[in-house]
Amino acid sequence: MGIKLGKIIPKSELDFDQLRGKKIAVDFSNAVYQFLSSIRQRDGTPLTDSKGNITSHLMGILTRSTNLMEKGIKLVYVFDGQPPGLKLEEKQRREQRKLKAQEKYELALEKEDTESMLKYAKQTTRLDQQMVKESKELIKALGIPIIQSPCEADAQGSYMCEKGDVWAFASSDHDCLLYACPRILPNLTLSQKRKTFGGYVYTKPELISLKDVLNKLNLNHDQLITLAILIGTDYNVQGIPGIGPKKAIKIIQEYQTPEKVFMNVEHNFDWKKIFNIFKNMKIKKSYKLEWKPLDPEKILKLLVEKHEFSKDRVLSILNKKPEKPKKNASLDNWIK
Repeated sequence: MGIKLGKIIPKSELDFDQLRGKKIAVDFSNAVYQFLSSIRQRDGTPLTDSKGNITSHLMGILTRSTNLMEKGIKLVYVFDGQPPGLKLEEKQRREQRKLKAQEKYELALEKEDTESMLKYAKQTTRLDQQMVKESKELIKALGIPIIQSPCEADAQGSYMCEKGDVWAFASSDHDCLLYACPRILPNLTLSQKRKTFGGYVYTKPELISLKDVLNKLNLNHDQLITLAILIGTDYNVQGIPGIGPKKAIKIIQEYQTPEKVFMNVEHNFDWKKIFNIFKNMKIKKSYKLEWKPLDPEKILKLLVEKHEFSKDRVLSILNKKPEKPKKNASLDNWIK
């Protein structure tokens, strides 16, 4: 879920030439759920092989990763570990939503309502350990490094970015700001259009800068965490009823410190525990980033031999050549 700050935080658009040569960490879970949700048949059925094994995630990883690599971007995938205990309630909520969506999908199936079938099928998306295992296998065969976080990938990727080992963290989850991630890329995909309930919207890569967010909201980082807790995080999903982002900012401006804020608002959660999660999330501080050449043999074995992908299509994807940068498109001076 994550915090909902989209309407109040500043964003800027980027061109892919501005990202050329940059090392970018990717939130695996965030990306793979997009693939599992969007890469489906018209009736909502995910891509599968003849044995019924879902392959939508593998197709998404292959195509998006190679497309971004073609643009000269050096990717790193960051995987989630064990979530904090306080996240259990949110995980249970998500599972309940999926069960309700499954019921609605089955009703739509009986009525042969393909539009509703697609809608509700997307809401039943699950990621199992076999999918994770094969995803890692494919990513490694693409020569892309993997970082296994001991806890939340958001915190791990934010640390890597803050340390300077990567330039930005690619995730649509604004929680990264609470872990002090300097730069977030919420829309790192070559797809220029995204389907919404109102039709298609055309998009470009976007950049969210923590410095710009704090400046615009006139908050320091502790106050940003306080704002998130007031409106709701994965660790206190409901937040405080009646308090949205704008009202939360007014409260923080009046009381300044988290201690004074939570002394003066009624709440039914331990704000200090939640605050501490964002300040002291367990992360891996020792890791090695090493990019290697593609291993076509391993890729073909996994995708073609095991999961029946078209060999010609996979080879055509793997044989893409890196694009040359446009002569006057580089803005490296301002994005370094």
